[in-house]
Amino acid sequence: MTLHLLIEGVASLLLVAGGAFIFIGSLGMTHLRDFYMRLHGPTKATTLGIGCMLGASMIYFWASEGKPDIQEVLITIFLFITAPVSAHLLAKTGLHLKLKHVEKTAGRPAELRREEVGEKPVPHPDRGYD
Repeated sequence: MTLHLLIEGVASLLLVAGGAFIFIGSLGMTHLRDFYMRLHGPTKATTLGIGCMLGASMIYFWASEGKPDIQEVLITIFLFITAPVSAHLLAKTGLHLKLKHVEKTAGRPAELRREEVGEKPVPHPDRGYD
């Protein structure tokens, strides 16, 4: 009885944490200023939120049924693999389309070379400039 109560407490804590992460990610999507800043909401906070909720579901049903459910494990793996890939593709598309960004957060670190900030073409490592 005590173990089952402890497992329910852990699952409840994970559900609350997941809901908080999803809420914070949703706020980030509505309040952040440009496309690049808005990418953080769905890619980081929401992924953690869904991961917490899936973890709670796995823990609870594993304890109640006595065996792990492979579908939830596969969903979690798929989520943690595809979310960073899709975020990377969205960011690269935004850079390719030269979407506007907030100048305050643009950043021009001194250690970047000119070709790394888009002022001239990036040289090919083997052939130089094409």
